Amino acid sequence: MGERDDPGTIGRRVQRLRVEQGLTQRQLAEPVYTPAYISTLESGRVRPSDDALRHLAGRLGVAFDELATGRSARRVTELRLRLTEAQRVFAVGEAEAAAEQYAELLVEAEAQGLAGEQAAALLGLGECALETGELGAGRRYFERAEACLAGAPLPARVPALRGRAVAHYLAGELRYAVYLLETTLDELNRGGLHDPDALLLLYASAIGPYMDMGAHARAAQAAEFALALAPQSGDPALVARMHRSVARTLVAEGRLAEADASLAKAAELYRSLQIRTELANCHWMRGYVYAQDGQLERAEGELREALGMLSAKRAALYSSQVAVELADVLHRRGKSDEAAALLHGVLDDLSSERGAVHSAAAHRLLGIIAEDARRTEDAEEHYVRALSLLERAGAAGDLADLCRLLGDLLRRTGRVEAALDAYRTGLGHRTAPGTTTLGPAPAQPPL
Repeated sequence: MGERDDPGTIGRRVQRLRVEQGLTQRQLAEPVYTPAYISTLESGRVRPSDDALRHLAGRLGVAFDELATGRSARRVTELRLRLTEAQRVFAVGEAEAAAEQYAELLVEAEAQGLAGEQAAALLGLGECALETGELGAGRRYFERAEACLAGAPLPARVPALRGRAVAHYLAGELRYAVYLLETTLDELNRGGLHDPDALLLLYASAIGPYMDMGAHARAAQAAEFALALAPQSGDPALVARMHRSVARTLVAEGRLAEADASLAKAAELYRSLQIRTELANCHWMRGYVYAQDGQLERAEGELREALGMLSAKRAALYSSQVAVELADVLHRRGKSDEAAALLHGVLDDLSSERGAVHSAAAHRLLGIIAEDARRTEDAEEHYVRALSLLERAGAAGDLADLCRLLGDLLRRTGRVEAALDAYRTGLGHRTAPGTTTLGPAPAQPPL
């Protein structure tokens, strides 16, 4: 016998449905049961058998599970269908519209006591909040999702854990973000829970904080693992759309279990897809690679493409980060005025609590531009602000470079002792990048 509500709740539900349909207790009872039995059941003094509930459900015109639990299988499946629609809306870059849908679905899932669907809606709200730069709200949504899934296996909780880690990373809390990701990876791999999707999500999310902390070897290894785990799925957007269409047809035909299976596949594809965000990130990373290789014109084109895509989605925080990368390329191409204007335009979207590493990068570049223009005091002010942001975030590699810039500036202006202090600080951060702030690497997956 499956999980069901207590006798009192079931009795009140039977009475409400009977009254709504204008049936007497005798009409509901016949021909198998007596009016006295229905009266006892409605008062909650007897626990009805499955056979009795099936009889009553047939007479009342509702499904067995709706009478036993208050939840209609059809309504639950339709709720899941709407969840995949919200995922689709988010995946094509409409985070605010998706957030509205997720908020409505969360209320409905809570009303029906559906923990899994509540968690899915909270995860969606968390992802939307990250996209629009509301990091505190995003972290709280992920924490609530994790609480909903407290009794679930670790792989099922990974999206919520990863969401929390990304929120901390974007807020500049690099070490804590890496701690969350690495401890989860270690638990998965040591425990034999080699779920490819969960591992892929965690390794891909670790690359950014590793790079910002100067742990380049770990970043490279995480990228290698992520690529090895990446699923080969032709056109996932097309496949997800197909599963949603199939699910609608199956719901209409009453084939709810099959519809749920299709919806689960569509939901997983949308989770791994993030269509426009990933496309924008591809342009972003390609621009970064071109810039490192000195192909500045191509780098500018890729970064402008990424910025346009992210700005169109109103992804304020991500677009601000790309803008800093683009400004660096513009400065290196001799377009310093345009670079400075771009940086001043995005600094309002960045802070020590929100994008600390990229806020520091913006101040660093503004310092270099000011120094080139012989505005020494402005340059020093920007360097010092950048240093404060990086120290808080623990971005070792960037700190070392910044200390060199500040030391050179102080030395040129005759403050030798202060310059030596800056150099010593930088040398401390250059020692074995990544090893001074990270513990042993997590256990590896069996690739």
